[in-house]
Amino acid sequence: MARAESVASAASAAGAASSARAVDVDVVVVGGGPVGLAAAIEARLAGLSVTVIEPREGSIDKACGEGIMPGAIPLLDRLGVHPNGHPLVGVRYTDGTHSVEHHFATGFGLGVRRTTLHDALHSRAEALGAAFVGGRVAEIEQGDGWVEAGGIRASWLLAADGLHSTVARTVGLSVTAKPSRRRFGMRQHFAQEPWSDLIEVHWNRLGEVYVTPTAEGIVGIAVLARQGTDFEAAVEASPELHDRLGEPATQLRGAGPFGQRTTARTAGRVLLVGDASGYVDAITGEGLRLGFDQARAAIAAVIEDSPRAYEREWVRVTRDFRVLTTGLAQAASGPLHGAIVPLARALPWAFRGAVERLAR
Repeated sequence: MARAESVASAASAAGAASSARAVDVDVVVVGGGPVGLAAAIEARLAGLSVTVIEPREGSIDKACGEGIMPGAIPLLDRLGVHPNGHPLVGVRYTDGTHSVEHHFATGFGLGVRRTTLHDALHSRAEALGAAFVGGRVAEIEQGDGWVEAGGIRASWLLAADGLHSTVARTVGLSVTAKPSRRRFGMRQHFAQEPWSDLIEVHWNRLGEVYVTPTAEGIVGIAVLARQGTDFEAAVEASPELHDRLGEPATQLRGAGPFGQRTTARTAGRVLLVGDASGYVDAITGEGLRLGFDQARAAIAAVIEDSPRAYEREWVRVTRDFRVLTTGLAQAASGPLHGAIVPLARALPWAFRGAVERLAR
């Protein structure tokens, strides 16, 4: 009995010693994409120490539309990041018969290659003193005033590990969308001088095809459609677009399914940011603006020591996006798909209002 008590006492002491261990860093960010890097920059600007855990090396690419809405430009300025790209003045919807466009009233957007944006954010975070380690996070442990992941103990963990977040799943916050609502994205660049300063969205029978000028001589083409849709077929379904394009300049990339949800954005000392916090659809193109805003709000909540403050701010900054995008995504996936552009043309004031709300 004495030996058993001694072993139990030793185990208890070891556990207490583990809990009492000092944190290695103020904030650990899981995921080194644009939003994770923005969170790291925000942390350093606030005087917090930060380590980013990311398994991939070099410039991180992603199948996305690569359009940064006007509301994201001040957020990039706040971070001290100014990537090279192509100015965007508005949005045009077309179905080959009808078209409607609106020029932003709130300033310019920016078409920028995802790799270019990543490199600019990474350089800024590194210059500010953020630390980077390679690896994947498989387990998360939390205690009184600390959270540990990847062998690093921090006061807070920000999960920016993307659409299918391992962290969100590990802490029990992830909910997968219904199979009937799942859509996928594909993207490829073409050697083609941009013919417009607008983001073009071509609606056709197979899905939506996004055209974003990203640099001199380069145009990005992104397709949003149901699983199994052929990229080339989707582009060919919009002849006015297909006939303009030059030769492919990059390999085809894919992403999805979209429609990921979360039950909450915080679990103890874990905060979800960017796509990891929940994603409706890429249909309106302001994911980066939301992600940068969430990174700002998350670090503000860390400083305030209030996860609940982040939850409230997350709801506020995503409200317009969730309401407008959910309705549009449902319409795009159902029988109203073919009516979207005619309705936008018939109700230009509604189209302008929706674009401006999402552009802010």
